[in-house]
Amino acid sequence: MRGVFVDANEALAVIFERLAKPRDPEVRIHRDPDVTPDQLPGVLAGAQIAIVDHTALPTDIARKCAGLKHVVFLGTGARSYMNPDELAELGIAVHLIRGYGDTAVAESAIALMWAAARGIARMDREMRAGNWLREDGMQLTGKTLGLIGFGGIAAEVARIALGSGMRVLAWNRTPKSFGAVSFVSLDKLLAESDVVSLHLLLNDETRGFLSNERITAMKPGVILVNTARGALVDEAAMIEALKSNQIRHAGLDVFNVEPLPLDHPLIRLPNVTLSAHSAFRTPEASENLIGAAWEHCRRIASG
Repeated sequence: MRGVFVDANEALAVIFERLAKPRDPEVRIHRDPDVTPDQLPGVLAGAQIAIVDHTALPTDIARKCAGLKHVVFLGTGARSYMNPDELAELGIAVHLIRGYGDTAVAESAIALMWAAARGIARMDREMRAGNWLREDGMQLTGKTLGLIGFGGIAAEVARIALGSGMRVLAWNRTPKSFGAVSFVSLDKLLAESDVVSLHLLLNDETRGFLSNERITAMKPGVILVNTARGALVDEAAMIEALKSNQIRHAGLDVFNVEPLPLDHPLIRLPNVTLSAHSAFRTPEASENLIGAAWEHCRRIASG
């Protein structure tokens, strides 16, 4: 059984090579992170396993990938890049990797929260332009953080936030408990949280989850943090709420369109802190990610 890592950047390629073991299945590394979907049938060239970092795999392209039976997606957000249900109908199984970067993403969410609360990115921009901008920030000790969705990443965010003196509320679709975190209704979380951080997987049920109605129900002057998926939020409603200061500031690592176009409205808003879908990018998380990808390949090859 053969595989291809279809869109490896150099850092991930080096880790992938280092973690290979003598009896592993044959996996060729295609060192081109900018491969396009229409190139995939040629790149895969009859391989049974495709390891995918960020390249879209439309169903019509998958039909042209002769012999493809498994996609190992490097993360949990495969639905942003492909339709696993449609691929399953073609006999192609999609394998996800969970938990590899929980701490990395949580630390990024916390960093975006603090940067948003104190306006650090805006002050940096203004000072570089010769302006001495000084504004009151939001003191987060004693404030309420609301976590929408509560998996491994949210648990790490809660641990850090509780340690910094914040009150932490959470809403999850299934009952959970975690230390001093209070699990409440979504309505209560939206009404009482000074900071709301999203931690849901993207699927048909959660797409547009933070709707205009729910944004309106949030506490005025709230900080919004999204390190999950851009499509969880009604983007147009979020932009209007940022303009009206219903949302005081947004710290965003994910977007509906990536890379974010230069003419996008979010780029022109002063009360937004942007990062380039990089919350998971640490050496530790990359090591965990590639190790898990190899385990998938070994399990698939062994039947």
